[in-house]
This record gives sequence, structure tokens and C-alpha cells, in this order.
Amino acid sequence: MAPALEAEVRAANEAFYRAFRERDADAMERLWAAEAPVACMHPGMGVVEGRDAVLASWRGILRHPGAPSLSCSKVTVHLLGTSAFVTCLEGQKGKRARLIATNVFVHEHGHWRLVHHHAAPLAPSAIPDRPPTDPDLQVDPSEWN
Repeated sequence: MAPALEAEVRAANEAFYRAFRERDADAMERLWAAEAPVACMHPGMGVVEGRDAVLASWRGILRHPGAPSLSCSKVTVHLLGTSAFVTCLEGQKGKRARLIATNVFVHEHGHWRLVHHHAAPLAPSAIPDRPPTDPDLQVDPSEWN
């Protein structure tokens, strides 16, 4: 049963990034929990708490013409019964990953729903001495200047 649950969480996580890439505010709204408490930490910003505030923050991001089109890589699903969290790297397709993220899900009304998203820049100390073979993990040190 765990592989099926892991696949469901992985699909919910990908739906989150698809809604982001497609700037689909309605899809983003459907992905967030309606009953469980929610919070979000966008890169460089403070904590946004409560469903209304979190969804308002996403509507603002999705409307902004300069919002990136993010994909995720190195997805790892951690199952915790009726909760799960995903760790991943975020970056624009064809570019090196610049952010590390955690997405927390709860099983609500038969679906995995987001309760927390936290994305932050990769620290310079996370940059390997040699580029890894996975292009999604490569970070150009000059990008940190």
C-alpha cells in the first residue's frame, strides 16, 4: 500500500508545481487544505498563515508577470500515516536549481492537500565543489554574487 500512497503524494506535489507553472489560481486553491490549518513561507518572506492569506499570496504570485515557471527535481516523499512531506529542489526548466523546498500534505476528504509550503534559496555551502552529474542539481557559484 505504501507505494500507492507515495504515488498519490507525488502526484499532488506535481499538481502544485503544474498549477504554479500554468498560473492556475483555481487549481492552486483546490490543492490547499480546506479544514486543516495552513501556512506558507515564500523565499525571502515571512510566514503567511491561514488559508485565505495563503491563497491571496499565491494569487498575487501567479498574477505577477515576472513570476518564475518552476519545476521540481530530486523529489523525496516521506509518509507519516495521514500526513506526508515532500522535499525537493525548485528551479526553472533548463536552468540550475536555486531553491530547496518542503511541501507538507494531509489526507483530507480522500485527497492529499497542502498544509505547508516552504521554499528557500540554496545556501552557498550547499554548492558542490564539482558539478553533480544531475543537471537539475547544478548551481553556478557566480549566481550567488
